[in-house]
Amino acid sequence: MKVEVFIPCFMDQLYPDTASNMVAILEHLGCEVIYNPNQTCCAQPAFNSGYWDEAKQVAEKFLGDYTAEHYIVSPSGSCTGMVKSYYSELFTNSASHNKCRAVQAKIYEFTDFFTNILKVDLKDLHLNMKATYHDSCGALRECGIKKEPRELLSMINGLELIEMNDVETCCGFGGTFSVKFESISTAMAQQKVNNALATGAEYIISTDASCLLHVQAYIEKNKLPIKTIHIVDVLAMSMNITTNV
Repeated sequence: MKVEVFIPCFMDQLYPDTASNMVAILEHLGCEVIYNPNQTCCAQPAFNSGYWDEAKQVAEKFLGDYTAEHYIVSPSGSCTGMVKSYYSELFTNSASHNKCRAVQAKIYEFTDFFTNILKVDLKDLHLNMKATYHDSCGALRECGIKKEPRELLSMINGLELIEMNDVETCCGFGGTFSVKFESISTAMAQQKVNNALATGAEYIISTDASCLLHVQAYIEKNKLPIKTIHIVDVLAMSMNITTNV
């Protein structure tokens, strides 16, 4: 299977190892990975800030970066949700209408692709880890992803997953929201981390690096005994195929 990958600009700059690990996992599972080095942003920051004309220019480039002949896989529920849910607002009844629909039908968040398209039931995975899972708003509300990451994590022997209270509540990042409403954003991060700590978990796992960055910053500032990790990295560690770029 040929698979195109979308590496969000956020991850490209701050979490390149996670992006590399996703490619390594897909190749390990027999996929031929296609990466277009000209790809940039999905246009979510501009769109969420109300700059729709500017967002459309960036999104036009995004559509041009992909053929829509193959599945497009991304390690971000937020960016995948932007394309699936909001590109219609930019391109319905436009010259890019058909290309937009084609790309929307092909793009998948990684855990969604893993469990619902590849449908791989992996054996002999092992990782000693006590963790809790955070449902990112993008994955949960825009992509409808709930059971997929949990199914994936259940394949890993030695990984104890404990659900936290208010697991579907936002972590407070929200992109520019965390800048414009810093005090509210920080309080939401505090609530998320306190709920995670109450489980006794060592790690908070999520599909979205943006959530993890926000939560990890709160953890580090307050010197709390818990860490964050992307679900791609958890799977790569359990498969012994982690990479460094």
